Amino acid sequence: MTQQTTDKQPGMAAAIVVHEGRVLMVRRRVSEGQLSWQFPAGEVEPGEEREAAAVRETQEEAGLTVEAVKLLGERVHPKTGRLMSYTACQILGGTAHVADSEELAELVWVTLGDIPEYVPYGLFELVQDYLDGALSA
Repeated sequence: MTQQTTDKQPGMAAAIVVHEGRVLMVRRRVSEGQLSWQFPAGEVEPGEEREAAAVRETQEEAGLTVEAVKLLGERVHPKTGRLMSYTACQILGGTAHVADSEELAELVWVTLGDIPEYVPYGLFELVQDYLDGALSA
């Protein structure tokens, strides 16, 4: 029996969650290539909107109830080759914690100035532009 493979992987959705002058970042137990710290994210399920996937992943990974505010943009991620969408989200309830300990090692709230320590290769330009405004306000 042969296993069929496809070169079209599901898209990934990331949530950009800003709260009290910081952005939520998570560290995966298993890094994707050079990616260690990143935003809460996961695969978009069949029939699911990108923004809904970002909201769901934030709940599943970090225990936060959020709502999508704005789709910031999408790109093919230069490190993973996966189609990534980025959605700005605001917190509706909950306290951030590692809700999925099989997937995440830890999470942290990061200031604008500290982002390069966590993501030394830089952020997607549209996300950086959003954070420049949201975190310096």
